[in-house]
Amino acid sequence: MNAEAKVATGGEVASGPAKRSRFSPLTRRRWANFRNHKRGYWSLWLFLALYGVSLFAELIANDRPILMSYRGELYVPVLKAYPETAFGGVLETEANYKDPAVREMIAQGGGWALWPLIPYSYRTIDYDIPVPAPAPPSARHWLGTDDQARDVLARLIYGFRLSVTFGLVLTLLSSMIGVTAGAIQGYFGGWTDLLFQRGIEILQSLPMLYLLIIMSSFLQPGFFTLLGVLLLVSWMTLVHVVRAEFLRARNLDYVRAARALGLGNRKIMFRHILPNAMVATITFLPFILSSSITILTALDFLGFGMPRGSPSIGELLNQAKNNLYAPWLGIAGFAVMATMLSLLIFIGEAARDAFDPRKSR
Repeated sequence: MNAEAKVATGGEVASGPAKRSRFSPLTRRRWANFRNHKRGYWSLWLFLALYGVSLFAELIANDRPILMSYRGELYVPVLKAYPETAFGGVLETEANYKDPAVREMIAQGGGWALWPLIPYSYRTIDYDIPVPAPAPPSARHWLGTDDQARDVLARLIYGFRLSVTFGLVLTLLSSMIGVTAGAIQGYFGGWTDLLFQRGIEILQSLPMLYLLIIMSSFLQPGFFTLLGVLLLVSWMTLVHVVRAEFLRARNLDYVRAARALGLGNRKIMFRHILPNAMVATITFLPFILSSSITILTALDFLGFGMPRGSPSIGELLNQAKNNLYAPWLGIAGFAVMATMLSLLIFIGEAARDAFDPRKSR
């Protein structure tokens, strides 16, 4: 049919080759379902924005200038520690940029300093607050201070970054181990599946919280130590989901055809069956992330989590329990945890609807 005939019949004339999307129709349908879930869609962007801002916490809340000038030379104290002798002092230790003497030396050298929005780090102790710590919210400390005269807002920004980063790493590692274990169970079945199941049942019957507390009490606290301890028990979350998918798919026609063509077990498992099993796995990830953050907060609250002095939301909630006359501590910690977990739950609900085959756009 020529162009004139198409115009006469109301058809459209293609001006060139049709553009093909980089994504499959199934992926586009899932993304459309996710976007239609407005609460989950905007929660995802809001969570990413908050976490992205927290990644630059040193530029937002710090007791060192972002950039400064002294005698015509530029310095970046937020990235590098400079001794006091670099500005005409006598001490070889790092300069205290809030010390009036150091400020006067910098001013005498014709210098200037660009300070962060919050001139306190998570570990900065304010010795000049006019009231005993914990101090209430004021123009000096927008959310007040804790019982050690440290800025609450600065500790929340750093604590949010620490909690989410810890949760992401724990979720990623535990998901990799859980998916692998579930795939092996479901694909091979038989004694392999039986032995794995009995071992998981034994582990799940143990009081995990008490075991974590016991192990954390005699191990040196730290990010990676706590990550390894929690990883011992958190990998079992996805095992049953992946195992069920592999048990269902291992006898399907396309798997039998792959075996007949001589493909190895590894290729069949991770190239052909795993993509189908990942549909159910992805919908669980936001909930696993929220659970990982909650466990870290609970351990910090009990005093068995991160080292003392770390920017921990759980420690802030513990201070709120011990200082009931300072309600701003509990309100600030609760607001951050409630917002963070609510956003993750909304994202999980949207992901669940997006991967639900019964839902169409």
